[in-house]
Amino acid sequence: MSKKTDPKNNNLAEDVLRDAGKSEDEVKRTGEIDRADNETDELYGERGRTSGSPVHRVVWRRAGLQHFKANQLEVDPTIEKVVADSIAVLRRNQADGSGYDSRGKVSAKTIAELGKAGYWGMKVDPKYGGKGAKAQRFMRMITEVAAAGFPTEAGLASIHGCIGAVDPLSAFGTEEQKAKFLPLLASGEFISAFALTEKGAGSDMTQLKTVARRVGDKYLITGEKLFISNAIPGRIIGLVTRVEGEDKPAVFIVELPKEESESFQVVNYGIHALRHTHNNGLKFKDFEVPAFNRLNAPGGNGLVIAYHGLNYGRVALNANAAGVMRLLLRSIAPNSWGKYRKTYGQPIETRSLVKRRMARLAALIVGADALREWCSSKLDEGYRGELECIIAKIFGSQAQKEAALDIAMVTHGGRSFLEGHVVGDNIHDYLAPLIYEGEGEMLAMKFFLSLASDHGQNYMLPLGNGMKDLTKGNVLSGLWQLMRHGVPFALWNAGAFLKRFTSGQSVSGMDRRLAKHVNFALTQASKLALEISTNMVKHQVKLGDRQPRIVHMSTRVQNTITMLVTAMYAHQLGDKASILAADILCQDLRRGLTGEQPSDAYFAACDKLADLVSQGEFKQIEGVCEHAILRQYEN
Repeated sequence: MSKKTDPKNNNLAEDVLRDAGKSEDEVKRTGEIDRADNETDELYGERGRTSGSPVHRVVWRRAGLQHFKANQLEVDPTIEKVVADSIAVLRRNQADGSGYDSRGKVSAKTIAELGKAGYWGMKVDPKYGGKGAKAQRFMRMITEVAAAGFPTEAGLASIHGCIGAVDPLSAFGTEEQKAKFLPLLASGEFISAFALTEKGAGSDMTQLKTVARRVGDKYLITGEKLFISNAIPGRIIGLVTRVEGEDKPAVFIVELPKEESESFQVVNYGIHALRHTHNNGLKFKDFEVPAFNRLNAPGGNGLVIAYHGLNYGRVALNANAAGVMRLLLRSIAPNSWGKYRKTYGQPIETRSLVKRRMARLAALIVGADALREWCSSKLDEGYRGELECIIAKIFGSQAQKEAALDIAMVTHGGRSFLEGHVVGDNIHDYLAPLIYEGEGEMLAMKFFLSLASDHGQNYMLPLGNGMKDLTKGNVLSGLWQLMRHGVPFALWNAGAFLKRFTSGQSVSGMDRRLAKHVNFALTQASKLALEISTNMVKHQVKLGDRQPRIVHMSTRVQNTITMLVTAMYAHQLGDKASILAADILCQDLRRGLTGEQPSDAYFAACDKLADLVSQGEFKQIEGVCEHAILRQYEN
């Protein structure tokens, strides 16, 4: 086992921080997180690990275009019925006013009826009463439910199935644990959450203060959790906690009591986001949990369990954004606000500024769909999907914010702030994904670390060690290190330079605009490998302190991959509106990478796509929930 993947050894992050003069406390804490990440990687075969992922391969080596193509999903009539029945439940309860309870939260009636429809068991193995849906179909369901007008309920399915108790049990539970809990979770008798965050422990999970103390055949848990969505008395949570006498966190499946007590309390506070969902703190004091409920974490590290479900949760956030953006576009066109609102006698949907907004929103939808299909199909293939899912999460959250604030809000004008408006009622919900499942720039740095780790381990670290030997007077050792690793590094540089001119690939029958974007992205990926390597050589151990530079390089890689995936997806769809939307998004992303200015042809393409949307030719918004125009001034 290599030094990188052996958690008993120091890793690149620790070595870099130590050489950069960081405190041993920071080195230790960062190393703990990095080891958990490495241990998570070890769960996957060589192909499925981060170093074997499509993103890693296309940047550092080569990757065929088939790696950036979403799989065709076989239709399962049973699962299609679950989705249709679930949406019917939501629409029926919305119509009769029973969808939400007196506090405005998703009602117990709705939760129970969704359970009967099979909604909560979509990701549960049929052996335990679920439907066993693949990740790809589950993520499509998230988009469909959100586009039907129920993004909160779509989000609850994501919490329950991805980062709640379903994934930890399915992936790490014993047969006895699965048999006990999964049927309850599949039926909706209990829905679930995941309790990780604490007052001082968000992105820094080494700050966990909640602790479990073993007493006989049970644990006594004391501590407090914060910002736990979907957590109220009578539900099931996955709880991450330190264990007394152990150096790694653990995860327990915890059945929350139906009533509060001295040992269990719910901490209420006001929160703007997700107003139809419960979001609470949880306080425990010598709270008893059977030892049976402790999950068997690989390497004894409960953070591995937490990391496993996060990738599914990140794709689900993007999938929900794809549905929300459909709602926002549908509120403008066709036959909606864009046609109703007139300036100087003409509908605003005929104005070039509004057309550009509509085209941009349609392009963002196709991009989010592409990443949803690609990432989820890679998860189904057995990839860890760390790099891929981070791209999806960051893109989806930023796209949703842009769609709400920069497109829908300014297009609807003052009506955006009316009660009952699709924008005004949900603005905090549209912003929340920027934070949930990892704040964007923090995730961008994590993306860079995972992408650059192998390159640093193979070349930068040993070359740096050689230079250190020379400065310490260990001439022979230093020269040997530099020769041993310098020659392979020089060969890698030469190969990476040549790959810029030989990385082109073709897809039979692909639209020439999409083909152009594919080849640009492949070439750009090779250039980015050299750009990253050059920065690692230039800044060496100080690169970690240049966080804006890291985010900048990470973003450039993410946007390059998004171009590639979106072009491939639009080719699979094949219709003119999707191809045009993908072309517009890829042009937008390319300008961000090159600094080019938009051409007249680009603006003409935006006009054309907007016309297709107004004419009902953008099929992605067919059947999407419509919203009434508020405060009408005409009969």
